[in-house]
Parts: sequence; C-alpha cells; structure tokens
Amino acid sequence: MNLNQITVPSLDLTKSVSFYKKLGLKLIVEALPHYARFECPDGNSTFSIHLCDKLPIGDGIYVYFESENLDNEVERLVQEGLEFDELPNDKRWLWREARLKDPDGNQIILFYGGENRLNPPWRIKNE
Repeated sequence: MNLNQITVPSLDLTKSVSFYKKLGLKLIVEALPHYARFECPDGNSTFSIHLCDKLPIGDGIYVYFESENLDNEVERLVQEGLEFDELPNDKRWLWREARLKDPDGNQIILFYGGENRLNPPWRIKNE
C-alpha cells in the first residue's frame, strides 16, 4: 500500500492555493472554487484542498512535509512573507521541525527526520 494523497478542508481555495504554491507544491489540478490538487516536489505523493462550509472544530489537521534543507527552506518562506508559529528547532523525538498554519488554520509542520523518520531508536522490531 502506498499513500496517494491527503486532502484538507478550506474556506477559501484562492488563498490556500497561493499558500501551498509558496511552500513549493506544484499545482496540477485547478477546479476552483471547489478543489485544487498539488504534486509534492519529491516522491509521488499529492496533496489537495477542497472547499467546505465550515472547518473542523478542535486541534484540526496536522500535515507534515519533509525537507532535507529545512532551515534554508524556512528562511526562504519567511522572506516570502509567511509567518511561522515555531522556527526550526530540535525535538525530543529526534526530528527538526518548524510550524506554521495555512490560511484555514490547518497545522503545517515542515521537518527533517532523516534516518529517524522511519527508524527511530524506539521503533518496534519486526519478529
């Protein structure tokens, strides 16, 4: 099984499309105002947004995008005018992360996990 795409809700796709293009995603389907789909710059995954009448209540959705050059990428995005809630920092789970929200409040985590992304020291051993 392979993950094909993640879809998140949006109240205003025009704002969201602009945001995700700044992040570096490539717009491949533009069916505004209802739907847009992006190709991730690395790998084969896609990411989409769809129009909704109201957003989920509570903590909402967390989306993680990995970048080997996290600090440089965050610096580029800050220069593009994006505001981060948390600049790159090392986490106890052995990833480096930066956090910001998209125009609809979805939590976006840019991170670098390296070998620890799939193989942290506490990974369950296959028997």
